[in-house]
Amino acid sequence: MNEQDGQDTERTAGQEAGRTAEHKKQPKTASKDQSPSEAGRQDGAEVSTGIETAGVPEAAIPELVIISGMSGAGRSTAAKCLEDLGWFVVDNLPPALIPTMVELGARSQGNVARIAVVVDVRGRRFFDNLRESLADLEAKSVTRRIVFLESSDDALVRRFESVRRPHPLQGDGRIVDGIDAERELLRELRGDADLVIDTSSLNVHELRAKMDAQFAGEEEPELRATVMSFGFKYGLPVDADLVVDMRFLPNPHWVPELRQYTGLNEEVAAYVFNQPGAKEFLDRYAELLRLVQAGYRREGKRYVTIAVGCTGGKHRSVAMSEKLAARLVSEGVETVVVHRDMGRE
Repeated sequence: MNEQDGQDTERTAGQEAGRTAEHKKQPKTASKDQSPSEAGRQDGAEVSTGIETAGVPEAAIPELVIISGMSGAGRSTAAKCLEDLGWFVVDNLPPALIPTMVELGARSQGNVARIAVVVDVRGRRFFDNLRESLADLEAKSVTRRIVFLESSDDALVRRFESVRRPHPLQGDGRIVDGIDAERELLRELRGDADLVIDTSSLNVHELRAKMDAQFAGEEEPELRATVMSFGFKYGLPVDADLVVDMRFLPNPHWVPELRQYTGLNEEVAAYVFNQPGAKEFLDRYAELLRLVQAGYRREGKRYVTIAVGCTGGKHRSVAMSEKLAARLVSEGVETVVVHRDMGRE
């Protein structure tokens, strides 16, 4: 993807929402030059940015998605996709104002039922307030999810160089210095994310398809799963929650009549599942996933990516991914199958 985050029209919406929320918090004596933190104090006391929902029905509190991640990884594309799906999108809103944004949505009489907020390093001086805001949202029982856009260093460098723009954190250094600083800044948030999307090998349309798969539709399923086959020789998927290794099975690559085919071929799949341990692995791993699914649901995790690997990502991992996805679907889990490396050889 060659687009840079923060260049779309949500920037204006985010600035307007930030100014509106700040104005609401300011005492009448606040000057126009006051910062949000200064305007939020009166006689030395902090004015709370918590969600005041007295008299507001619980059903009116909007659903919230926080979009963050690496600069250049596709935050703007993800936000635009949610906007197209009917979400109210605010770009670059200071984290301290997120509860205020949700409060305003709660008082919109149902006109703003779903809010997406883009949080990035452009607001880095407010970034320390994010955890406090998330704790406030949790205390107020606001349904919120964090989507984190990830990408490899190589992909990010190419994207910044292609548009001839500096990384927002590189200062007088190199682009990679800015990337390293941003990764460290976002490390904790990435660990808290409900959904991590690696866009290293995705174009704009493929990222939009992933967002559509996760957020389209009126009813939210309990759990969504992505089963991804991959080749170890091409590297581990960075957005994987669970990784399993099919290299304990004989490789169809060494069977001349099967080499040219993939795990989608019936003969290849039959070969894989006729090997000792293949069917037993599928049964036991499916049983293990049932335990994991129950735990994810209890913890409010709605998305899981299961990476199934073999040497080249062409035969064994593809065949196992298809069977595993079919098991998940049969158990009521909405499942998408992705064959990351099939066709690379």
